[in-house]
Amino acid sequence: MTAFALAIIGLAALRAQFDALIAVPLAADRIWAMAAYFTILTNALLVVHLLAITKGWQMSASRAAGLLLAISAVGIIYHALLGNQFPTDGLGWWADLGLHTVMPLGYTLWWLGFAPKALPWRDVPHWLIWPVIYTGYALIRGHLTGQWPYPFLNADSLGWAHVARNLGVLLGALGLLGLGIAALARILHSAKPG
Repeated sequence: MTAFALAIIGLAALRAQFDALIAVPLAADRIWAMAAYFTILTNALLVVHLLAITKGWQMSASRAAGLLLAISAVGIIYHALLGNQFPTDGLGWWADLGLHTVMPLGYTLWWLGFAPKALPWRDVPHWLIWPVIYTGYALIRGHLTGQWPYPFLNADSLGWAHVARNLGVLLGALGLLGLGIAALARILHSAKPG
């Protein structure tokens, strides 16, 4: 799958999510609601990078792998924890399919086929910066608004200690996934002819 095709799929899924929020009449309010979610922000970030690639930008191996970690987290967490809790239909179903399944799988295929893979192990902690930034933003936003994007971040119902434990487990899992991505990248890089 080309970067351009994947970017178009991502844009279509983001637009479908925007249109699915028909109960929110103002466009600015829809965007604000969407901006609460790691899924939306990560997919938007990925689309920007893919569009830049179509214009000739060369993405570094570390950035490509960091994006793979983030979009993989979107797919894994949704399918493992959240998908059954928030059933959707119609346009919302298509948006969920695009954002949580097609984009993670599509970018994984793109990464396997096209991304540079010369990675040092020391890059893995850098890939956790985006999830950590998002988590801080989500916690501050949730505390100020009382609206929590994900149940495992809801400090009002779980308490801050429980949320801290959830985040510790999540970041640990992301760190292990990052190590797995780095190991795979190193294997693929060393197996590359020439």
